[in-house]
Amino acid sequence: MNVLGVWDGHDSGAVLLTGGRLVAAVNEERLTRRKLEYRFPVASIRACLKLAGVAAHDVHMVAGCTLEVSKALGRLMPASRERFYLERRRQAEPGAWGGLLHAAQYRARESGPTWWSRWIIERGFHHDVVSVGLDRASVRLFDHHYCHAVAAAYASGFPSCVVVTIDGLGDGWASTVSVFRNSRLTRVDRTPARDSPGVFFEHVTALLNLRPLEDEGKVMALADYAAPVPDARNPLLSVLTADGMRFRTSRPGHALNHVLQRHHWFSPNEQFAQMAQRALERASVALVQHAVETTGESRVALAGGVASNVKINQAIRHLACVEDVSVFPHMGDGGLACGAAIAAVAEAGERPSIELDDLGLGPAFDEAEIRDALDNRGLTLTHAGGTLPDAVADLLAEGHVVLWFQGRMEYGPRALGHRSILARPDRPDLRHRLNLILKRRVWYQPFCPSILETDARLALADFTGTPNRHMTMAYTVRPDWRAALAGVVSIDGTCRPQIVSDLDPSPYGMLLRAVRSRLGCGAVLNTSFNIHGSPLVCTPAQAVEILVASGADWLAIGPFLVEGLRGEAAKGVPARGTSASGAVARA
Repeated sequence: MNVLGVWDGHDSGAVLLTGGRLVAAVNEERLTRRKLEYRFPVASIRACLKLAGVAAHDVHMVAGCTLEVSKALGRLMPASRERFYLERRRQAEPGAWGGLLHAAQYRARESGPTWWSRWIIERGFHHDVVSVGLDRASVRLFDHHYCHAVAAAYASGFPSCVVVTIDGLGDGWASTVSVFRNSRLTRVDRTPARDSPGVFFEHVTALLNLRPLEDEGKVMALADYAAPVPDARNPLLSVLTADGMRFRTSRPGHALNHVLQRHHWFSPNEQFAQMAQRALERASVALVQHAVETTGESRVALAGGVASNVKINQAIRHLACVEDVSVFPHMGDGGLACGAAIAAVAEAGERPSIELDDLGLGPAFDEAEIRDALDNRGLTLTHAGGTLPDAVADLLAEGHVVLWFQGRMEYGPRALGHRSILARPDRPDLRHRLNLILKRRVWYQPFCPSILETDARLALADFTGTPNRHMTMAYTVRPDWRAALAGVVSIDGTCRPQIVSDLDPSPYGMLLRAVRSRLGCGAVLNTSFNIHGSPLVCTPAQAVEILVASGADWLAIGPFLVEGLRGEAAKGVPARGTSASGAVARA
């Protein structure tokens, strides 16, 4: 079977499973260039079919998810969806009725599916599917949290586990606990949407003048800069709690903002962030601990937007009752398309095979396409070929910032060595340069390392369980390694690493091994190849635009190495290329 999974909400996208195997996955933002795009993912669907060489008439099933009231209302009033998108991303001022409309939307999202919301969504989804030429495919819609859960379960690699999804809102629920055994997922308990921990953190994010559904990671980062507030003096611990395998909030989500606003008034921003992070962490860890002890499953699979909080994931891994933790790498709503496709394949009797060691599941570009993009900007290049990793390792050792564009684009929110910006891991000055000039983001948000597994076992004090390949977990760096990783360690001594196999045969694995031979540590600072607030780059032309606009030193793209435009070069003089040995040659 060829099964296409589609998500047409916040961070829309598509994935394609062929014979139960994941062969292509793309989110719409990468193609429309609108961060966290919500529209029906026409471009992603076409990209997935092209990548897999599958014609539209050969797709057997299209699987989607979510039947809730707010989604139905959005279909009836598409202009309201666009308005909410622009306001949430701070691209439009809230209208006179903005506050009331947002409260009404939270109320609608707290409602579960009704007969009329099902009818509107099923009819509209089928129409959109047919409109992109998939008229021969059957259509199936699944529950929001079930899609999160099956994605986490099948991607974990665990023969059995407890599956916990913690989200904002979806189909009337905020979190679920399930058991995965014998390839079957059985739900054990769930939290109604009115008691959402995700909505709790959304309100906190908004009160800090950040963007809800996008900047929650900044709240987590800011919390590290606060003087710790003792639990006895943290009023937010009573606002969000865990009751067995359910969350509880002191008020429904739509009314929670007023409570949090009052507490925020008496606290500096960083202290408010710390109190909220502590409340979310304590409640989430308590719920997972109870789920593990109740089900008898010591392995945990996580998904949902709250599972992007790497400090919570670390705390769960530290529980004495937990043997191992797996986090679905596209844990937020952007991963729902994958869950929907997995659910459809499993329901049809095939066994999904979800191998996610390498998330390069998007478009790739050949040498001719890369050449065209460089020639169009008058850039001079040198063919480095198989020696590219060595040449880039030399540049990094010299303190240069290198844009890295190789192979197929990553699936998910993290840059993992396909579309990355790289620097030495031991230079805080490079971190500041990236934050303030190139990435243009807040100063307190840390960068992350990619690190070879052998070095990770030496550097990370709490390296346990399966090596984390996707930057979904925080680890504590040993004191004697913090100087070597000074540019990628948060102020609390933790980092969020991509742990790469020492035998990784990709150009990125080769680069890390070359860096180790020069610096004594197989690690680099690795951040996403984009300007902050924009999607990860997809095409060579987009990579070149950032090279020209950002002030980066070098671009390693395909087999080519190109020096950035600076000084006279920025005025139109061709840039310089470099040989594989690192010698600079004027064109």
